[in-house]
Amino acid sequence: MTGSATERTGAPRTPLGDAGTKLPDTMSGWRLTVRAFMRSRLAVTGLGIIVFFALFCFVGPYLYVTDQVTVDPVSSLLPPGGAHPLGTDAQGFDVLGRIMEGGRASLQIGLFAALIATGIGTLYGTVAGLAGGVVDGLMMRVVDTFLSIPFLFIVLIVATRFSSTVLSLSLTLGAFSWLAPARLVRAEVLALRSRGFVAAATVMGATKARIIARHLIPNALGVVIVNITFQVADAIIAVSLLGFLGFGLNYPDVEWGTQLSEGVSYLLSGSWWLIYPVGGCLVLVVMAFNFVGDALRDSVDVRLRRR
Repeated sequence: MTGSATERTGAPRTPLGDAGTKLPDTMSGWRLTVRAFMRSRLAVTGLGIIVFFALFCFVGPYLYVTDQVTVDPVSSLLPPGGAHPLGTDAQGFDVLGRIMEGGRASLQIGLFAALIATGIGTLYGTVAGLAGGVVDGLMMRVVDTFLSIPFLFIVLIVATRFSSTVLSLSLTLGAFSWLAPARLVRAEVLALRSRGFVAAATVMGATKARIIARHLIPNALGVVIVNITFQVADAIIAVSLLGFLGFGLNYPDVEWGTQLSEGVSYLLSGSWWLIYPVGGCLVLVVMAFNFVGDALRDSVDVRLRRR
């Protein structure tokens, strides 16, 4: 009886590429996510902007060294050109170097606040979704109560009570930004807890803490990652608003909101370089994080559809 070895043994055929290499029949969920993400031009553009500003704010000050501590009245409000590509502000600080310093603080606060808010919200939402019933109802009423209080009102009260530093502003913003992540993760957990792997873990005697840590949170990771990008953008806007209202970082530290606040009074006198460069940086960074967040959300949906 004739036939190939594969046909005689019943072994499955494996598709081969042009060079004889094996081509996978299926792709992992995360690989599909990356592929869908890279198809989005806005996502790639946003990611490139984020990388650029990360290098600009964290590496730039070591390449473009300026004095952001000593006030120099002689160099006050110099227009762009020469030794100061973006001019100087009212204190004589180089605006380009100031934007780098302010951007570093804004990005740090945005990232730290987002991680804090997402961490608290993820744990809270997971516990509420897994508990269900009366416990879930009570925990969500707590969230609804906090959501009814204006976010900016609470943050302003806390900011006036404590000195403004990168750490204190991160903790303040993170402590009052966890409500939205909690609701998102709870909704995801409510869908996941009816899955077979949760029931199997429960039958095998797994504790609720183990189910949360080993099964629910890892499977809700896509929602968590997407939420972090939006949380960073919201935190950067919030800290900029605080700085614009005069509750930002204290001298010599600075963030973009404080720079905008200081430059507004000089805009009518023609000192445009105090507003437009830093304002443009703020808009670009926030838009970039939103682009990445939108693309990640769509990519996670693609992953779920193709499982």
